[in-house]
Amino acid sequence: MKMIYNVNDKPKFGQLIIFAIQQLLAIMAATIAVPAIVGNGMTASAALFGAGVGTIVYQLFTKFKSPVFLGSSFAFIGSMLAAFAGATSAAAGFLGLILGAAFAGLVYVVIALVIKFAGVNWINKLMPPVVIGPTVAIIGLSLAGAAIKDVFSYGPQDGNGSFIMTTNIWVSLVCALVTLFVVILCSTYGKKMAKLIPFIIGILAGYVVAGIFTAIGFATGNDALIALDIAPFQALVENGVTLSTFVKVPEFTFLTGFSAIKDIDASYIATVAVAYIPVAFVVFAEHIADHKNLSTIIENDLLEEPGLSRTLLGDGVGSMCGAFFGGCPNTTYGESVGCVAITKNASVATITCTAIMAILISFVSPFVAFLDSIPGCVMGGVCITLYGFIAVSGLKMIQKVDLEDNANLFTASVILIAGIGGMALAIGKVTLTSIACALILGIIVNIVLTRKKANKA
Repeated sequence: MKMIYNVNDKPKFGQLIIFAIQQLLAIMAATIAVPAIVGNGMTASAALFGAGVGTIVYQLFTKFKSPVFLGSSFAFIGSMLAAFAGATSAAAGFLGLILGAAFAGLVYVVIALVIKFAGVNWINKLMPPVVIGPTVAIIGLSLAGAAIKDVFSYGPQDGNGSFIMTTNIWVSLVCALVTLFVVILCSTYGKKMAKLIPFIIGILAGYVVAGIFTAIGFATGNDALIALDIAPFQALVENGVTLSTFVKVPEFTFLTGFSAIKDIDASYIATVAVAYIPVAFVVFAEHIADHKNLSTIIENDLLEEPGLSRTLLGDGVGSMCGAFFGGCPNTTYGESVGCVAITKNASVATITCTAIMAILISFVSPFVAFLDSIPGCVMGGVCITLYGFIAVSGLKMIQKVDLEDNANLFTASVILIAGIGGMALAIGKVTLTSIACALILGIIVNIVLTRKKANKA
C-alpha cells in the first residue's frame, strides 16, 4: 500500500494541523468513552491530556518511527472499576488508577527486556501470518456491533456517556449514511486535500445534517428530531460567562489521588495489582497484532525497526504517564491505524502534532464541548469505514498463506470463529477478551498441527 506521506515525511504546517485534527477526531470517541463508562469523577479532558502525553512518550521510545496514536484502553475498564470498588474513598480510587497503570506498565517493561535479549524471531514463529492475520481481522470485526449501535443512536447522552437510542431511527440513519458516503467518496474520488482528510469532511457533513434536524426539532417541538446534544454547550454558561467558559484546567488524576496516600494499605495495593497485571498480558497480544497490521500498511516491520522492545517500552511507559494525568492506561489504537490506512498518511509528524493538539485542546472548553456534542450516529458512519479497514487489513495478511493446507485452514478458521463468536473467559476478576482467547487458541492449534506435519515429514 503506497503512502502519500511516509513515516519520515513532514507535511506543510497548514496541512499538518488539518491532518492532526482528523487523527484526533478518529480516536476521540473511544478515548473519552472510557472515563465516561468508569465514572467516579473521571473526566474526558483529563483522559485526552493523558492520551496526548502517553503518545509523545511512545514516540520518544520508538524514535519517531511508529505512526500510531495511543488512547484510553477498553481492556482495563474492569481493572479500573475494581480499583474504585476496593478503595476507601474516591480519592484513593484515583491513586489506585495510577498504581494499577504502573503495575501494567512494568509488565511491558519486563517483557521488553526479555525481547531485547532474546530477539523477536520466536514471536514470528509463534505468530506467523496465518495466526496474526485473522487476529487483526477480528479486532475490526469485533467492533462491528459497536459501530452499528452508534449508527442508530443520537441526541443527549446517558450517565455512562452512551448516546440515547430513540424510536426515530431514520434521523440517525440519514446522518450516519451521509457521513459514511462523504468519507467514502472523498477517499475514493477526492482530489488533493479532500482525499487526505475524508474523516473531517465526513464528520462535518454529518454534523451539519444533524444540526438541520435539530433546528427543525426545536422549531416544531419534536424531540425525536433533536440529533445534537446541546448540553455540553449549555454547561459552559450555566454559571454565567467566566474564564472557565473558554479555558479550564483538566481534573488531573494525580492531583486527587495523591491526597489519599494515607488511605491505602498493602491489601489494597495487592488488589489493584491482581486487577491490572493479568490484563497487561492480554493487551500485549493486541499490541503485537496492531503493530503487525501497521507494519503491513507502511511496508516496514516495526517489530524489527524500531523493534518490539522499543514499542513495548513506549506503550508501557506511555500508559503509566497517561494514567498519571488522565487515569486511563493507554494502548495503540486501531482507529488510528485505520486512519493511516485509509488516508495513506503515515507521517509521524502528524501523530506527534495530534498528541500536542490533544494536550492543548483539553484546556479549551468550547472545543471539548463540540467534541462531546458530535452525535453517535455521525461517529458510527466513520467507524464503519475505520473498523472495516482494520478487518480487511488482517485478511490481506493471509493472502499469500496456502489455505489449501488444512493446517493453515483450521488455524485461521478457529481464530475467526472464536473471535467473532465472542469466546471471552472470566478468570476471577480478570477477563480474557474474545481477541485474546482467539489468539491463544489459534497459537495452540497452529503449534499442534505444525508439529504433526514435522513429525510426519
